[in-house]
Amino acid sequence: MAPVRTEWLSDEELPQLDAHLAQLQRFTDALADGVIDSSELAGQEAALVAAMKAVEAKLDDEQHALVTTLLVELTAYNIMSTLHGLTAERLGEKFGA
Repeated sequence: MAPVRTEWLSDEELPQLDAHLAQLQRFTDALADGVIDSSELAGQEAALVAAMKAVEAKLDDEQHALVTTLLVELTAYNIMSTLHGLTAERLGEKFGA
């Protein structure tokens, strides 16, 4: 039986990966105490490497280029979103907003 395909984007073209992330037990367990320790980070890195190897081996050159772009854009988005959130939080603390 093939896995159920879930959409990556909402009808509003917003990334829907948060819903998938909430189902990733390793992630939710790591966040439970509000601290990511080095063993949790290493576990996530190992899972990421395994997933990348599994996918990369199945891609032709054109697909590989597309997925590489996707991964880079996703990484940039995650970093920018995190920094935006941290900046907004600091401004709120400083100016009471």
